Amino acid sequence: MQYKNGKEVLPPNLLKEMQKYIQGELIYIPKKKSQRAGWGEVNGSREIIAQRNEEILKLSKEGITLDELEQIYNLSTDSIRKIIYKTRNLCDGR
Repeated sequence: MQYKNGKEVLPPNLLKEMQKYIQGELIYIPKKKSQRAGWGEVNGSREIIAQRNEEILKLSKEGITLDELEQIYNLSTDSIRKIIYKTRNLCDGR
């Protein structure tokens, strides 16, 4: 995020209108929703977690128990169950 001077980027009439509400302070103007990246898309976290979840499903199908998966991934049994359920549905196209 980069600081910009409103005088340099805003039309004069819009600058005057904004000065009615805020003067000499910083204001954040968010991107439009269509331009915002989803969670984990920029730094790759989403892809890493998706790969982990597919691996958990694969190991579960190979007979690794929930307790063993809990120890391997440091996740609760409930989390492992949810991951298996959701990943199975995603893989099956549901």
